Amino acid sequence: MILSDKKILDSIENGEILIEPFDRSCLGTNSYDVHLGRWMAVYKDPVLDARKHNEITHFEIPEEGFVLQPGTLYLGVTQEYTETHNSVPFLEGKSSVGRLGIDIHATAGKGDVGFCNTWTLEISCTQPVRIYHGMPIGQLIYFKIDGEIENYYNRKAGAKYNERTIKPVESMMWKNSF
Repeated sequence: MILSDKKILDSIENGEILIEPFDRSCLGTNSYDVHLGRWMAVYKDPVLDARKHNEITHFEIPEEGFVLQPGTLYLGVTQEYTETHNSVPFLEGKSSVGRLGIDIHATAGKGDVGFCNTWTLEISCTQPVRIYHGMPIGQLIYFKIDGEIENYYNRKAGAKYNERTIKPVESMMWKNSF
């Protein structure tokens, strides 16, 4: 079951959802709009290795915007810091962003209960397109959970994305044992 706008507001009021900064005008019927943060990143090496730490280079989006190029994976970040303690957050792109040929995530659209951070975006595009920090980039949709939770993400041993940040975070796949 997806939370309605009223249920999202109730969850914010009782501390089960936190969105900072929160702007009431960004609340839709059953979602909350999030915005592109100031920081982006690209991987340093042209070939990525799942068993190695692939380093990234951060850069700020200038006031005049930044042109995304096809064939490059960009890591972006939401302006909003979120906490979700009683539902499963899903991040989806906005249709207006998709109609510009921009994808905001490759596979990681679902958060875990207990995720407390900004959202790193896996951005790609179909043709060159100029983007701006602060532009609406996606929407959070909250799904109600059924049952008690034993292992919240923010308390999970070995959780790789718990450190609060305003910059995009590279893949931590290399920390897995395989």
